[in-house]
Amino acid sequence: MAYEPLYTAVATATGGRDGYVKTYDGVLKAELSVPREMGGPGKPGATNPEQLFACGYAACFAGAIGFVAGQQHTKLSAIEVTAHVTFGKDDDGFRLAVELEVHLPDLDKAEAEKLVEAAHQVCPYSKATRNNIEVKLAIVPFYLTEQLKTG
Repeated sequence: MAYEPLYTAVATATGGRDGYVKTYDGVLKAELSVPREMGGPGKPGATNPEQLFACGYAACFAGAIGFVAGQQHTKLSAIEVTAHVTFGKDDDGFRLAVELEVHLPDLDKAEAEKLVEAAHQVCPYSKATRNNIEVKLAIVPFYLTEQLKTG
């Protein structure tokens, strides 16, 4: 099947990593700041491209899990995905790496791994990053996801 566009998101960034982003409809507006770990000011209340990417990938991947579960007639009471997006240096400049931690309380680990791998094949973010950046998939138990929420 040929590519069929269904939706286009539009956002504008002004000022780079120490600037501002907003979506065309004004729903998302955020001040940006380089994190202290990267030598920046790490302004309180500001975000960065890695956090925005982590939010998008986590949400999209959770949606892909739900899509695949529906196709397989697998009932899920909850889907939780935590994305860790790491910014680092390499020989060519800079690089991202991702780890997706997935919690599916209704499935045992083997079932969850199969479902997550199938979702990884259909998720648009996974397709966009495949063979480009390292993406690790991990099935995590409930107690770990609770720790992540509370810090």
